[in-house]
Amino acid sequence: MLSSEAKAAHKIGLTPNRVSAIGFTLAILSALTYATTKGQPLQLLLATILLLASGFCDTLDGVIARTYHQTSPFGGFTDSLLDRYADAAVYAGIILSGLQVYVFWGLAAIAGSLLVSYTRAKAEAAGITMESIGLAERAERMIILALASLAAIFWLPALNFGIILLAVLSNLTVLQRTLHVYRTLKKNQKTEN
Repeated sequence: MLSSEAKAAHKIGLTPNRVSAIGFTLAILSALTYATTKGQPLQLLLATILLLASGFCDTLDGVIARTYHQTSPFGGFTDSLLDRYADAAVYAGIILSGLQVYVFWGLAAIAGSLLVSYTRAKAEAAGITMESIGLAERAERMIILALASLAAIFWLPALNFGIILLAVLSNLTVLQRTLHVYRTLKKNQKTEN
């Protein structure tokens, strides 16, 4: 997946870190576009395109790193850190936009988004694999937000419903991951005894 795009990016000198930086910049531009849109259809479309381009870069940086053996612990750490800032900025931009988004749900979506990643990091630090655990990992959250944003071009309340859905699903994912860690630790404790 994305091997031809990774090859083209590598050929022009893009490293995984540069692609991560480009993706982060696109996310910040998306957040600023959301914050200033006031419901204008073209600005909502632009915010969505910037969001999806940011997500594309987030996938591409990992493909380049693995394909060209440019992975490093610090690169993975930095990529994850920039992703969290990008997520928070985009949600904050939507909250600040005044697009009928309830602040409570927006804050719940931010918290859930950050905690999905936090639970994975803490679990993996304890030696527990979290790959594919939970309904709403980052890619799914970005797709839901993009679809809600596109729907909001025609019916503005769709963005609010999308944020509510993201708040529920991301926090449900945190719960699923917490239960997975609990069960795994309990199972490991029984096998040790």
